[in-house]
Amino acid sequence: MRSVEQITTRKLTEDNRTGLFVLSRSRKRLLVPVLMLFIYSVQCLWFVRTQSLTYDEPLHLRAGLEAWRYGRFEQVLDHPPLGHLLPTIFIAPGHWNITFDDSSGSLHVTSITPDPVELANRTRPVNVVLGVLLGWMLWSTARKLFSTGAANVAITLFAFSPSLIAHFSLVTTDGICTLMVFAAAAQVLRWRSHASLTQTLLSGVTLGLLLLSKLSTIPLFGLTLLLMLVLKPDHLEWTPRRWNFRAAILAMCVSIFVVWAGYFFHVSRLRIGDGVVYLSSPNREPVIRHAVAARFKFMRGPLQRHFNLLIPAGEYLEGIAEIALHNQIGHSTFLNGHVSHSPSFKFHVVVAMLKWPPVVWLLFLCSIVSFLWRKVKPPPDFYVILLYPLLLLLVVMSARITMGERHFLPVYPFILLIASASWELVMSPISSRIPSSLQRTGWATAIIVLLVLNAVDVLRYCPDYLSYTTIAIPNRASYHYLSDSNLDWGQGLLALRRYEAEHPNESIRLAYFGITDPKMYGIRAIPLAENERVSGTVVVSETHMAGQYLKDPTGYQWLTKYPPKAILNHSLFVFGVPPEASQP
Repeated sequence: MRSVEQITTRKLTEDNRTGLFVLSRSRKRLLVPVLMLFIYSVQCLWFVRTQSLTYDEPLHLRAGLEAWRYGRFEQVLDHPPLGHLLPTIFIAPGHWNITFDDSSGSLHVTSITPDPVELANRTRPVNVVLGVLLGWMLWSTARKLFSTGAANVAITLFAFSPSLIAHFSLVTTDGICTLMVFAAAAQVLRWRSHASLTQTLLSGVTLGLLLLSKLSTIPLFGLTLLLMLVLKPDHLEWTPRRWNFRAAILAMCVSIFVVWAGYFFHVSRLRIGDGVVYLSSPNREPVIRHAVAARFKFMRGPLQRHFNLLIPAGEYLEGIAEIALHNQIGHSTFLNGHVSHSPSFKFHVVVAMLKWPPVVWLLFLCSIVSFLWRKVKPPPDFYVILLYPLLLLLVVMSARITMGERHFLPVYPFILLIASASWELVMSPISSRIPSSLQRTGWATAIIVLLVLNAVDVLRYCPDYLSYTTIAIPNRASYHYLSDSNLDWGQGLLALRRYEAEHPNESIRLAYFGITDPKMYGIRAIPLAENERVSGTVVVSETHMAGQYLKDPTGYQWLTKYPPKAILNHSLFVFGVPPEASQP
């Protein structure tokens, strides 16, 4: 008869084996996401080291340095400070400086000390970490809503997403906004499943960071508070007396505190009267706006009265006013050779079709069909999370300052989430005439093949992911369809420097789209003006080939009669112009 000690020892041994088995399965489950996030990080860091500073980056970098060093929030106020503060947190104590000149009527970077390349290498990796965090959130959310297989599909698509690689490798606010929109949606689901005080506080912090990421997120802030009011663990509560008022109010108060902290607890003094707005904020000159009522008719009445208020984080309200004015004026967009000052539904659809990989769209449509066909039944939380991209699309499409894909980039992770549901068809055989095991194997193989094809397609542009377009459009023709940050945002100066080093005997004329002086990268090329006819080697940015921002949109079209002998960084066209062509 076995002793009690023998029985106990055997049970402990069996428990240990079970624990090791569970741990082993858990480690295997993490293999795909860890590998994909590693591949994603490598591509991001390759991008960081091979792309020059883009058009907006010096502005965001200077805003971050001024905030950390002088407690001043004055530059690019239409972008809240989170995307400025995080990338510059490690360089603020150093001797990094960015100097601008706007005496000619347009803003130009005249110096970056000590070095623009090292500046990019020290600041951009912070956003790469944020991109990795978004990838992990996407994998976790897809696994919660669907399965581990679906989560692996999502993270694999994520790892080879040109737009997510590019915009999380730049010091701009588009990547961090994308992260915070998805984080807010995912946090709502966590709060719904366990509405504890900790989760409520975490929701408040997330909402505060959401507001600090970009001003376009304000409607999503309101959506989140509404969901916190009506969401119950297993249903929606439409009776007001049963709403979660305490949780929603607490989250709102925490988020407001976080926004105030993001502006270093500044308190601004606002005085209004006789149509004049006077705003005084710490560490900067006062802002005086005359005849504001003439621009905003609905403000005529209130602005004639006299107010004197103290406003926490008054710079945030100033940013809202600036972006409202910018939206009223509008901003030009370029699509299919035409410039528009009011983006249409067609603009957003076509840009998304051209910039997001075809395999992503195919799996997305496959998932939609499976939902409609009821072969895959998403959980209720899935429809809650979809409210975020739908509202964001509504906001973006109603705005007049949408310049391209980066403004609706926060929708893309949700597209990947939906596309990942195509894996659930593996578990849902379609035809009863074919053995289910054979159908599962067929679906799994088809999806894996598509994931491989997607990687091959995306790697065509590696590491120049900002210029990626679908395979249906050749690189040399892409400027006929898109421009600006969709293709060429001034990121090609390092590639041009390499070209000059490889062709030391060529005299180069350059038409460059960007605000950074190419000489800071050691480039010797002589600037080329619109409609200036020259011979020899001519290098023109894709955006100037499109002509969106030129006085004469056809200013460089005379070069199209000469086939480009090279395309640097997928964004700079190199032409060899014969001597006789310099005559008009």
